[in-house]
Amino acid sequence: MEEDVLTTLKILIIGESGVGKSSLLLRFTEDSFNPDQSITIGVDFKTKKLTTEGNTVRLAIWDTAGQERFRTLTPSYYRDAQGAILVYDVTSKQTFTKLDTWLSELDTFSTKSNIVKMVVGNKIDKDGREVSRDEGIKFARRHATLFIESSAKTQDGVQCAFEELVQKIIQTPGLWESMRSKNTISVDGDNNESEPSCGGWKCSLS
Repeated sequence: MEEDVLTTLKILIIGESGVGKSSLLLRFTEDSFNPDQSITIGVDFKTKKLTTEGNTVRLAIWDTAGQERFRTLTPSYYRDAQGAILVYDVTSKQTFTKLDTWLSELDTFSTKSNIVKMVVGNKIDKDGREVSRDEGIKFARRHATLFIESSAKTQDGVQCAFEELVQKIIQTPGLWESMRSKNTISVDGDNNESEPSCGGWKCSLS
């Protein structure tokens, strides 16, 4: 029933082309994986209900193309988003170094100054890693974002990424309409280690 839904949250998935944004979205929303997933043209959009810590929310998840020719879509894409997942490929250093550009774009076009950000190092199932887990964690800490590594292929970290992002949004006063101002969050990250949904992949707060 609709009345059990706390709110609808707009979530963005951004990053370079080919890092697995669409695969993460497909794994989370439909629990499937297509090794021949085509490159997103423009913007893809999916919805899914998620229940975490007793709260059920509807997620409106926007997956954008990483190619430069679609940047004209940017302003409307970022508008009113409460959360953003910035994805890089752990086997591609170039996609990791480009995160600074994506963060800058997010800061420029986001209409919510307290938007919750999560950095996701994807494709941990593949050989040839070029970005260490420690590098990812240091980047996330430097930019005050959540962090997790994942694999859309094996499911590692996918559910946890969305759950942790939603928990932080719900606990951030002013990010969504019905938020009670008394709710706050500690940013030590210690309470994330025991989350069963993480499958052993710790979600770290800065």
